[in-house]
Amino acid sequence: MSPADPRLSIRPEDRVVHTRDWIGFFAMVVGMFMAILDIQIVASSIAQIQAGLSASADEISWVQTSYLIAEVVMIPLSGWMARVFSTRWLFMASCLTFTIASVACAFAWNIESMIVFRAIQGFLGGAMIPTVFATSFLLFPPRMSAGISVLIGLVATMAPTLGPTLGGWLTEAFSWHWLFLINVVPGLIVAALVFLFVHVDRPRLDMLKGFDLAGIVLVAAFLGSLQYILEEGPGDDWFDEPKIVAMTFLCTIAGMAFLWRELTTPHPVVDIKAFHDRNFAVGCLYSFIIGIGLYGSVYVIPLYLGRIRGYSSREIGLTMMVTGMFQFLSAPLAGALAKKLDLRVMLGLGLSLFGTGLWLNHYLTSQWGYWEMFLPQAVRGLALMFCFVPINAVALGHLAPAEVQNASGLYNLMRNLGGAIGLAAITTFLRERTDLHMLRLSESLSPDNLMAVTRLSEISARMAGLLPGDPDQAALKVLYNLTRQQASTMAFGDILLSMSVVFLVGLVLMPLVHKVRHPSSGNADAH
Repeated sequence: MSPADPRLSIRPEDRVVHTRDWIGFFAMVVGMFMAILDIQIVASSIAQIQAGLSASADEISWVQTSYLIAEVVMIPLSGWMARVFSTRWLFMASCLTFTIASVACAFAWNIESMIVFRAIQGFLGGAMIPTVFATSFLLFPPRMSAGISVLIGLVATMAPTLGPTLGGWLTEAFSWHWLFLINVVPGLIVAALVFLFVHVDRPRLDMLKGFDLAGIVLVAAFLGSLQYILEEGPGDDWFDEPKIVAMTFLCTIAGMAFLWRELTTPHPVVDIKAFHDRNFAVGCLYSFIIGIGLYGSVYVIPLYLGRIRGYSSREIGLTMMVTGMFQFLSAPLAGALAKKLDLRVMLGLGLSLFGTGLWLNHYLTSQWGYWEMFLPQAVRGLALMFCFVPINAVALGHLAPAEVQNASGLYNLMRNLGGAIGLAAITTFLRERTDLHMLRLSESLSPDNLMAVTRLSEISARMAGLLPGDPDQAALKVLYNLTRQQASTMAFGDILLSMSVVFLVGLVLMPLVHKVRHPSSGNADAH
């Protein structure tokens, strides 16, 4: 923000928010929703996109991977870009080009072009997410921050939940092309409203002097290779694949060089010295934990419902909507409590509830459906806002305006990294635990097991009247599939239990948080 910016001469509590500010900010929130939604909107339609582009199973995964890699690279750069070009110009340009890239994705002619366009889309979308967080602290007075945090929290956490549901419906009702074309009208409207109504800061083109090109290259190499490892590692058996080994070497070298560069250069593109602030560092740690829980649960539950229960995209979406519904219902309560409670108490409550929801889910069986999932999902939905609102305030609420834009990028990066690392661990753990449970169950299916022999005889007798060929072989295949289903179900339960332990660890770390009240309470502590 420019030193000449008149907003800097106004005390935060004396800021006046006009109608044009509300219009511009709500437009930015819609833009952020689009950017987060597009991470998951293709998740339930991968098979249709693969068929449409004649892509292989290995290639099609890059429709998501390319977006995530590019987004993760952009997020920490967004703070520097907002200071150089201003929030208004950065967000407007990002939204407009994001929309153009969305159209390009819809008209992609092969998998290679789709990967390129998705990478462009992710890179540009990555600038919009942290910019909204920073703007909320620059634009609104502290007394309004609780309500604004609730609004941002709802959007940031509901978008991943709604993504697969909306994507599945669009693909079934129209075609997979509409996963991207749906961005066109809102994207153009958002870009126009931001250009007309957002006036938070002014460009500081003088910051281009001493441009930290090396820092940009190093952070791109570090985060890009890290995201590649996390996305591709589970499917490539990690370090058994030479490409993973090479990318790990690149990630390590680039990461160390990036840290050295940003700590020694006078004009860093990513100011990692923000981690010297204890509350910010701890807030980022909790953002990382929330990323594991949020993105992990949105991945694991639909995977269980599709793989074990055979649910369609629409049925999965209806089941997952329970979390979003209770999250929406809890938002006003979270906003009110933020003004009254010590944020550590509120955060502890949120972590406890989210962990409890995951723990309740780990009892799942191969017969669980909508109503069995209802209570665990409702508990997690209630918990999300009790986590998000205090973490947001702990990490960013006490920082000076000049520090918020850079810190917001790092804060959001930690949530995305939590999700990426969590998903990589979940994918690997799911495969290993399924194989382990399969081995143990198979050992029990011996000729000495009377129940297994009786069950096999019953299946064989049923097969004899239904299918030609050897009924005993058909019965063995059915029994194998049933055993595999049970092994997978047990592995899903193990994963959900492990995720609940992560939130228990978060509770143990609570003493690291300084006592702090929400800025909207009127007597927030500085630290």
